[in-house]
Amino acid sequence: MNRTLSPMKRHTGFTLLELLVVMVIIGLLVGYVGPRYFAQIGKSEVKSAYAQIDALGKALDQYRLDTGRYPSSEAGLNALNLKPADEPRWAGPYLKKQVPADPWGRPYLYRQPGEHGEYDLYSYGKDGRPGGDGDAVDIVNW
Repeated sequence: MNRTLSPMKRHTGFTLLELLVVMVIIGLLVGYVGPRYFAQIGKSEVKSAYAQIDALGKALDQYRLDTGRYPSSEAGLNALNLKPADEPRWAGPYLKKQVPADPWGRPYLYRQPGEHGEYDLYSYGKDGRPGGDGDAVDIVNW
């Protein structure tokens, strides 16, 4: 019995050259799309920090409406969830959950009285240092 393969059955796999060409194309696509994708992630973290600062600012305003003043720097943002000992008119909690950390895992900074308004609420961004630009920009309430 003569077992010869037909031309269709002889070429059932990919050659090494074909696989390398596909891998090069995939690498080029990743090199082009990857940086754009990761830049969007950085922008979304900054937008998230601005949204959190806005929400915290609204909670601070509600605290002020109830008590007549903003929490002291010593009481900090924790005064939004836990009644300060020296605040008889506290009607909180003013947040449903604990005060969130910024998108980079660090606590938001709060100062009252502030240098830029009645209070300053801010995050130093991705790098954790004052100043910066891009996704390392300082996120502030002023």
